[in-house]
Amino acid sequence: MTEANTPPNPADLDSLDAIADCLADAFEDGEGAVISQAMKAVAQAPGLGELAAAVGMGREDLQAALAAEEFNLDLTLEIMKVVDLHMSGGRA
Repeated sequence: MTEANTPPNPADLDSLDAIADCLADAFEDGEGAVISQAMKAVAQAPGLGELAAAVGMGREDLQAALAAEEFNLDLTLEIMKVVDLHMSGGRA
């Protein structure tokens, strides 16, 4: 997210790179509302399938969890691992 309080555009999240950047920014910000906006945008993202594969979930299951804000700590940690690995140059 480039500007404060500006939700990410899901259409821009068309790859795991773009999703990782978006989520890394949100996690770095640390505000619950910012993280929630980012997760909702990811739920609508064209690249969601790549993230779902990386965390070991079906695309539809991950989409439903993110959109409904019903992700638990385990799922959040799995997503954070993927983001961290991806941002540090590794591939999830």
